[in-house]
Amino acid sequence: MVADDMACNPRNPRPATVFNNANQHINVYGADVEVDYRGYEVTVENFVRLLTGRNENGTARSKRLLSDAGSNVLIYLTGHGGDGFLKFQDSEEITNQELADAIEQMWQKQRYNELFFMIDTCQAASMYEKFYSPNILAVASSLVGEDSLSHHVDPAIGVYIIDRYTYYALEFLEKVEVNSKKTMGEFLSVCPKRVCISTVGVRKDLYPKDPHKVPITDFFGSIRPTEISSSVVNVTLSTIPEEQ
Repeated sequence: MVADDMACNPRNPRPATVFNNANQHINVYGADVEVDYRGYEVTVENFVRLLTGRNENGTARSKRLLSDAGSNVLIYLTGHGGDGFLKFQDSEEITNQELADAIEQMWQKQRYNELFFMIDTCQAASMYEKFYSPNILAVASSLVGEDSLSHHVDPAIGVYIIDRYTYYALEFLEKVEVNSKKTMGEFLSVCPKRVCISTVGVRKDLYPKDPHKVPITDFFGSIRPTEISSSVVNVTLSTIPEEQ
């Protein structure tokens, strides 16, 4: 889900590109990025429908989260927020209770095995305070009462282009290989207060594992576990049930 207000903005000197720093090192809007919801499609309703699987009739498979009880799901949110809410398109907002209830629906409907929640916004930790579902590991760029700060300005457009937490998280992830031995515990400490300025919040009480023993490729790197069966498996083509 991308609002497209940066890549397609007339002030952007490099249309259809978004870089992580002024030196244009990484194009985070490159050819390998697939945007399923853009512009005015990015709404609270569509976000909740995506998580819970309550899609409208006729929704394309590319716009559905086709997860199951064996899926590890990553949710990353960024934007303008405050104590207990995150804005969508500056016209509506999702509250921490609404988000918690949507994730609980995911758990009840067996739509995830483990869930990693990342959020970069002001007072970001308030958005995971209401979580009550199992197997959730969460990280936030700032505690309640704190602002999340930007990293640097791109003089070509005269605005800050990336927040501090996301900058250092991306810097860490760019060094992760398919066979990486890095852990989620290492990732949780990518932005100490001396560089983030805000205090990164972590919630681990809902997560049964030690993050330092969880490979980062469990959530990043598109690694899928496989099972080898020596018996014949009958596979039938099924259709996606439509909403009643």
